[in-house]
Amino acid sequence: MSIKRIQTTTTRGAYLGGFEGNFLWNRIGAEYPSGVCVWSLRLVPAVCGALCVPLVYLLLLELGCSHYAALGGALLLLLENSLIVQSRFMLLESVLIFFLLLSFFSYLRFHNSPSSSWSRYCWLLLTGASCAGAVGVKYMGLFSYLLLLGVASLHTWQLIGDRAVSHACVCVECVCRCVCLVVVPVLLYVLWFYAHLSLLHRSGPHDQLMSSAFQASLEGGLSRITQGQPIEVAYGSQVTLRSSVSQPVPCWLHSHKANYPIRYEDGRGSSHQQQVTCYPFKDVNNWWIIKDPGRQELVVSSPPRPIRHGDVVQLLHGMTSRFLNSHDVAAPMSPHAQEVSGYIDFNVSMPTQNLWRVDISNRKAESEVWKTILSEVRLVHVNTSAVLKLSGVSLPDWGFGQLEVVSDRLNTAHQSRLVWTVEEHRYGISQGQKEREVELHSPTHIDVDRNMSFINKLIELQWKMLTVKQEESEHKYSSSPLEWITMETNIAYWLHPSTNAQIHLIGNPVTWGVANLSLSAYQLLALVYLLRRRRGIKDIPDVVWAQFLQVGVVCVGGWGVNFLPFLLMEKTLFLYHYLPAFSFLLLLCPALLEHTHTHLLSLSSQRRMVCVCVLAGACSVYLSYTTFCPLTYGSPELSANQLKALRWRDSWDILYRRR
Repeated sequence: MSIKRIQTTTTRGAYLGGFEGNFLWNRIGAEYPSGVCVWSLRLVPAVCGALCVPLVYLLLLELGCSHYAALGGALLLLLENSLIVQSRFMLLESVLIFFLLLSFFSYLRFHNSPSSSWSRYCWLLLTGASCAGAVGVKYMGLFSYLLLLGVASLHTWQLIGDRAVSHACVCVECVCRCVCLVVVPVLLYVLWFYAHLSLLHRSGPHDQLMSSAFQASLEGGLSRITQGQPIEVAYGSQVTLRSSVSQPVPCWLHSHKANYPIRYEDGRGSSHQQQVTCYPFKDVNNWWIIKDPGRQELVVSSPPRPIRHGDVVQLLHGMTSRFLNSHDVAAPMSPHAQEVSGYIDFNVSMPTQNLWRVDISNRKAESEVWKTILSEVRLVHVNTSAVLKLSGVSLPDWGFGQLEVVSDRLNTAHQSRLVWTVEEHRYGISQGQKEREVELHSPTHIDVDRNMSFINKLIELQWKMLTVKQEESEHKYSSSPLEWITMETNIAYWLHPSTNAQIHLIGNPVTWGVANLSLSAYQLLALVYLLRRRRGIKDIPDVVWAQFLQVGVVCVGGWGVNFLPFLLMEKTLFLYHYLPAFSFLLLLCPALLEHTHTHLLSLSSQRRMVCVCVLAGACSVYLSYTTFCPLTYGSPELSANQLKALRWRDSWDILYRRR
């Protein structure tokens, strides 16, 4: 996503440290002033990362594991270098992992508690709050939330079929679970965004990706430009028209004193009329005048005559006095659509076709009158019934790299590319060209309240976070999801300007290998169990089988829902995206070992051998952790040869200076 989701997760820590938002954090590696209390900004991720260790211990206990297995799982998480590094910076993965672990622990504690205990509903309520926290931190938490809902639905279905439970108790249980696991997370999510939008009410970076109405509701930025603009667009209004599409970049309907080439590179001819484009910057050439086709006046009458849905208008370019025109000539980059131009009378058989019908697509929600910022308008070409559209294709050098604007059939065009909104607006008072050019350079201000409701802001923000994609770009440390499993990549987070001290996101290689081995072993063992049970052979009791399945649903399912979606995403990805999924694999390893030791090995010699292997594995995990500690904490400084020795994979990018 090119839009960056503004997070308020570290706000409390920043408040405790007295941070006043006077540093932008807009460049990686930039030095921050000494007055910035960095420890407070790192407080929330660090605390959440630390709390993940006891949560793993408690969660494994709820999964039916012994204290030894739970302790082993906690130690694996404690000695995982990548999770330590991620928790020490102002990053969100540790917070997301904390809420994911807390939600599953709370739900299993509720499920395992005696049904006679009313205090168990506190755990259910905490489950809902944790799910809301996970989704609120990152949208990836939604998949784990859906997994937990699936587990809860299965348990509820089993409860409904239990005839030992009364009808009243079943109804109460179902209502409580629905309220705590569905209603509470939704309400908390909305409440947090309400606080988010209430506290962060000023303009900031990337606002241009939001709609004009959203931007105008913020203090500063666009609201300073649009403050006091007339609300109703009238004949004679001077306007800038912004495309409602934010891809590839936000842009405004534009024209300039340059014509289409007589012939394009592919040999097709053009009208050679004035170019009409979409320009991604504020510019005086973005201004257009809405003219009544039946009158010559280019100023707003008194009283103003507002334009309504269905009215036919002409759009005159303010700086060049060319009418917005379209005709049956193929567009330069999209030959299936019609060319849009500023009409020039070359005294050839190409008559003017500059009438446009105003179609307000959201008139039911707003008004039949064309309104500044609020109205979403389609401009329908009267002669051909085509609609003004941003194709999004960049023009060649003759078009200065600006974006192509065409007119296309309504039933074939992407609907969002057809919509335009009036962003800047003034009532024109100058009839002459020279006076009008001066007027276009001088905005007017009249105090007008233009608020956007919280619900509309919430819906737009969610939609943008889901649909706006990051501009395609490669990063030095970007990677593909399949590279994460074997840790083919790393990320350099910090490098001392004059020494070899540095911090990298590199996992504990031994832990990484053990986790992958556990995943494969569990899947193979589950397949063997299923085949043998299908043949009527029960190797383990039903209670143990149910526990084995529960471990798989939580651990393997948690890994799957946090990893597999990335295989379908078209965005720049990094190794840290894998950490939530990897955390669930760390739970699987001790649970699977204990299952093997307790239920599959009958001889004491075999069990002793497993204990020896576990002890050797634990020592290897610790040695691997200490080996990579210099890259985890940035201390002590290593020599170039020592750093080269830590490059266990050729694909790792570890930096060093020769002396």
